[in-house]
Amino acid sequence: MAEIKITFKLFAALQDYLPHEAKRTNALVLEIDGATTIAQIIERFALPRKLVHLVLIDGSFIPPGERAARTLREGETLAIWPPVAGG
Repeated sequence: MAEIKITFKLFAALQDYLPHEAKRTNALVLEIDGATTIAQIIERFALPRKLVHLVLIDGSFIPPGERAARTLREGETLAIWPPVAGG
């Protein structure tokens, strides 16, 4: 399958899993195989499952049960947030 480009964003405590040069903007442009799933990207960056809470593609929530099958398309933005505590 062809290579595609997506934007990958990590927020809050997950920013530590980005390469140093991406931490300032908390975003990274990735070139990936068009068959790559959300779960494979989470695995590639070794994100702890308990910290992968809110997963959005272009602002739309992707439930946990769909992440292993949902592939990414050219130009999409994958954003992941950890559980957020506060008051």
